[in-house]
Amino acid sequence: MHRRLFPRTLALVALVAAAATAGAPGATAEAPTPAVTRLNATIDAILANPALAGAQASVVVADTATGETLYDRNGDRRLVPASNTKLLTSTAAMAVLGPEHRFTTDVRASGRRQGGRVAGDLYLRGGGDPTMLAADYDALAAQVAAEGVRVVVGDLVADDTRYDRTRLGPDWTWDDEPWYYAAQVSALTVAPDTDYDAGTVIVHAAPGARAGAKPVITTTPPTGYLRFDNRATTVAGGETSISFEREHGGNTIVVTGQIAAGDDPASDWVTVWEPTGYAADVFRSALRRHGVRVLGRTVLGQATPAGATPVARHDSMPLADLMVPFLKLSNNGHAEVLTKEIGRVVSGSGTWSAGLAAITRYVADAGMDTGTLRQRDGSGLSRRNLVPAGEFVDLLAAVRSEPWFDTWYEALPIAGQPERFVGGTLRSRMQGTPAAGRVHAKTGSLTGVSGLSGYATDADGRVLAFSILLNNYLASSVKGLEDQIAIALASYSEKSVSTAKVAPPAAPSSAPAPEGVECSWVKPIAC
Repeated sequence: MHRRLFPRTLALVALVAAAATAGAPGATAEAPTPAVTRLNATIDAILANPALAGAQASVVVADTATGETLYDRNGDRRLVPASNTKLLTSTAAMAVLGPEHRFTTDVRASGRRQGGRVAGDLYLRGGGDPTMLAADYDALAAQVAAEGVRVVVGDLVADDTRYDRTRLGPDWTWDDEPWYYAAQVSALTVAPDTDYDAGTVIVHAAPGARAGAKPVITTTPPTGYLRFDNRATTVAGGETSISFEREHGGNTIVVTGQIAAGDDPASDWVTVWEPTGYAADVFRSALRRHGVRVLGRTVLGQATPAGATPVARHDSMPLADLMVPFLKLSNNGHAEVLTKEIGRVVSGSGTWSAGLAAITRYVADAGMDTGTLRQRDGSGLSRRNLVPAGEFVDLLAAVRSEPWFDTWYEALPIAGQPERFVGGTLRSRMQGTPAAGRVHAKTGSLTGVSGLSGYATDADGRVLAFSILLNNYLASSVKGLEDQIAIALASYSEKSVSTAKVAPPAAPSSAPAPEGVECSWVKPIAC
């Protein structure tokens, strides 16, 4: 029988009547201490904000040392968690794959070898690595050349068969497809920079030589895999307003708008259609630079023969290091690759269904009641994911005993820390408050959906696990309310209880990200 690690009581403490706009009153254990009573009143007052009128809230706070539930509002209510879903995926990956797990990309050759001539095919075999840069493919090509290979008579075969050919999550919306946070998933792919947004390119538009000329289009990395329908114009004055959008079903990118003469290039991240071909194009160009000619065509999706001879190899950073860009920047592609990799390692099937089944088994063993939730992808981009806040808190409490916990905990975004790979999606939030540096938590955003789940170290040094899920609001942003709750938790103390009138703590304002996306997904804005 499933045993809850942090059972939540049914006793309710009605402290702020207006809080009903976002759900039922808060709940704590029987005979709460004055400090707990005050904390309940503070959180209830925050959730009574008019921005949550007609919305749904699921909020739970627990002391990880004692198991005491300090606050529970609708803790069993299933809500859309957005990127808080990554808490399940990341902990399962650390437990199932292990912190030292690496992805391997290698090159093999078939057929007879005579001097620098390979009579068969050259295979580029993908191992799922979402951190492969153009420089890594160049290094692989250099290894091929160093092995003495000069001519490949056959084809360049791009082997992506470690995972299935389903490229997009089953519930993702069509209008997200061009944007880099919804990139296609392949076992063989390319990332344009060290944010490691695999399956994307950075497109640049520089002003033309004169007013009326088309902008000059380049990409990072350079690739011939894309076509451009350049409808934009260079103008003598005015503001630059350039848009890049990939057409569905192919790799034509439509460039529209205008760029002012003398302005710096405008840039944006765009997904590619079929990342396997993108990787093969980048690798083939690298081979050419290193003096290796492939006489045949490029073939996608064929498996490498068992007897093919190893020629070159690249191993990724360990999973423990990958957790930093994954969680700090809320990288959706990493979540989906890890889901398929878990499925491949556990059951030999690199599919979403196999990976999700294995994730479910892990989080169930960790104390989540998986009968009360639904996970449809690894990242949280699906709106069919449903998780109660109380289940997140149970998971957060349980994983503190895992041997890899400290590494994972430090990879979570940290409130108010401005360095991008420290603060992550919380870098501009809660600065200068008691929560700065003391809240490690995963953010989550979709239109009408916001979440913050993680840990707050309180004023007495205790570690509190918390989950805040807010759905179906109409306000432009409710992240300030999440911040107020997190600040209240970081300020919480059993040793000093004021009798002053309850007032929610203030959270410093910051420019919100565009509606419905994670702060880190808005490139290159550092919001």
